[in-house]
Amino acid sequence: MNVLKSLDELKRIRKKLKDEGKKVVFTNGCFDLIHAGHVDYLLKAKSLGDILIVGLNTDESVKRIKGERRPILKQKERAFIISNLKPVDYVVLFNEDTPKELISKLIPDILVKGADWSIDKIVGADIVTENGGTVKTIDFVNEQSTSKIIEEIISKYKN
Repeated sequence: MNVLKSLDELKRIRKKLKDEGKKVVFTNGCFDLIHAGHVDYLLKAKSLGDILIVGLNTDESVKRIKGERRPILKQKERAFIISNLKPVDYVVLFNEDTPKELISKLIPDILVKGADWSIDKIVGADIVTENGGTVKTIDFVNEQSTSKIIEEIISKYKN
């Protein structure tokens, strides 16, 4: 099953899921260089509902957010990896710097971000709560991040 969907496809799926009474969880990110922290986060996000939708930043938006040297993995590879992780039901690419438009069109029941975000700073939190949903943060199990992995690789292979 192809879990990478266009926004239009996902809007239709979301409506069907709502009609079936399924709780839809939404999260987003760059997910460049997938690591154990990402997998733990996605498992915890999925445990909050029935269906997990991941908004994945396109290469262009990653470059704007993280800088010219990112992403390390192209969106096609990142989408393939994320869409094949057990907790992930659907993946949708977005080119904006934030997922606000996605969130406003999908209106998830639960919006999730890492605990490094305060709820008042989470993009789309207002949309979700105004529509009766909830916003949650997930604690990280370790201090792993893609940026730290890149720094460690560079430091190990410097001359």
